[in-house]
Amino acid sequence: MAFLAVSSFQICLGGLLAFLVAFLGRRLGWLDITGALAAFGMGMIVFGLGGLAWSVVLLAFFVPSSLLSKLFKGRKIDSEKYAAKGSRRDSGQVLANGGVASFFVLLHLVFPATSLPWLGFVAAFAAANADTWATEIGVLSKSAPVLLTTGKRVARGTSGGISLVGTLGAAAGAAWVAGVGWLVWPRPFGVTSAWVLLLLFAAGLAGSFVDSWLGATVQRVNYCPACQKETEKFPLHTCGGPTQYVRGWLWLDNDRVNLFCTVSAALLALLVGGVFPVL
Repeated sequence: MAFLAVSSFQICLGGLLAFLVAFLGRRLGWLDITGALAAFGMGMIVFGLGGLAWSVVLLAFFVPSSLLSKLFKGRKIDSEKYAAKGSRRDSGQVLANGGVASFFVLLHLVFPATSLPWLGFVAAFAAANADTWATEIGVLSKSAPVLLTTGKRVARGTSGGISLVGTLGAAAGAAWVAGVGWLVWPRPFGVTSAWVLLLLFAAGLAGSFVDSWLGATVQRVNYCPACQKETEKFPLHTCGGPTQYVRGWLWLDNDRVNLFCTVSAALLALLVGGVFPVL
C-alpha cells in the first residue's frame, strides 16, 4: 500500500487558503461561527492535503451556492419558515455537504494510484450542489411544488417537494460541479473519457433525488401549534413558539438527510467506476 506524500509547503498554503475562505464566509454572512470553524477544518483537508484540483471543485461548490443562498431573499420567506435553518450555514450544514468529500481526500492519501476517491469526491459535491441549487432556484417557480412520492401540491419549502424549476436547478448544479471536476481531472489518473462526466452528473442528480425522497417519506417533521404549520424547525419555530414532533424518524433531521444525499451519490459513482474502470 503506497501513501501519498504531501509537502509542508502545500499544507501551510492550504491552511492559509482555508482561513481566508472561512473568514470571508463569516464576514459575508455565508457562515455562522460554527460553520466558519467547520469550513476551516474541511478546507485544511481539501486545500492542504488534496491540492489544486480538489480545491477547485470545493470552491466551485461553495462560492456559487453561497451566492445563490443570498439571492431572491424576498421569495424565500415562506420556505424559511418551514426549513430547519436559514441561508447562513452552521457546522452541521457544512459537514453534511462536505464531510463525505473530505473523507475521500483522506482516502486518496492512502490509495493515490486509483481514481475512485476522486470520483467519490466530485460526486459528493455534485449532489450537494444539486440539492442546494434545487432549493435556491426552485423558489422562482410560479407554481407550488408537488410531493415526490404522491404528486400532491404542498407548501413551498416542504421536505420532498419538487418542481420543474427546482429540478432544472438541481440538474444545473450537478452539471456545474461535474463539469468542473471533469475539466480539472488530476493528471496522474490519465485523460478521462466523456462518459465519466455523465457519471458524475448522474450521480449528483440522483443524490438530490435521494434527498427529496427521504424528505418526503422519513425525514423528521415538527408542528408549530401557534402558527398551525408543519416545519423542520426544532425546538422553536420562527415565531418563537415551541414545536412538536409529529412524524418521520426522530433522529433524521435535515442535516442527516443532506449527508445521505452526498453518500448515495458517492457510492453510485464508486460502484459504476469500480465496475467500469476509468483508467
